[in-house]
Amino acid sequence: MSSLVKEDLEKKLFKPLAQNLCEFIEIEFSVQDRYYLCVSVTKTDEVKIIMVKHYRVGLDEKYEVTKKWSLDDLQMIDGKEADTDNPFFDLHFKKVYSLEAYSCASKYSFARTVNRLNHVYLKKDLHIVNFDSTYINDDSIWSSNNKDCLVLMRICFYAFNLVCLSLCPLPL
Repeated sequence: MSSLVKEDLEKKLFKPLAQNLCEFIEIEFSVQDRYYLCVSVTKTDEVKIIMVKHYRVGLDEKYEVTKKWSLDDLQMIDGKEADTDNPFFDLHFKKVYSLEAYSCASKYSFARTVNRLNHVYLKKDLHIVNFDSTYINDDSIWSSNNKDCLVLMRICFYAFNLVCLSLCPLPL
């Protein structure tokens, strides 16, 4: 489903704007409409963060840009609480935008993409706080090309360790 939405977003919104869509996540912004938070790169290598409203007119899917920021203006991404599994985060520009991702995994996926594009294009000191850095940095042992499975891999690893430890006999 998400690959179809990404193709549609690219075709109807980002290609006409001469931008390459790198990542998008669904956010809970309004009860009535769907919203996506997108990260794209322009032909001049400028990284944009764009909030897109998704709605239907008859059978046709429509997308409308509601907010647009430059990555250069982003001061901080605050994941709210690193120790809990929650989808809430803040984007700090001149104004703070409190957002709710569709899932905690998508929140981390967005932060990883922004962090990676910052390292590639801007190399500025971007503050990413209240996230587990193991899941954010690409140089960690848990890095993967399939970022959606990152959290699941870590949980399985810990579960396997707990099962192994529980099966070990205790010395008397």
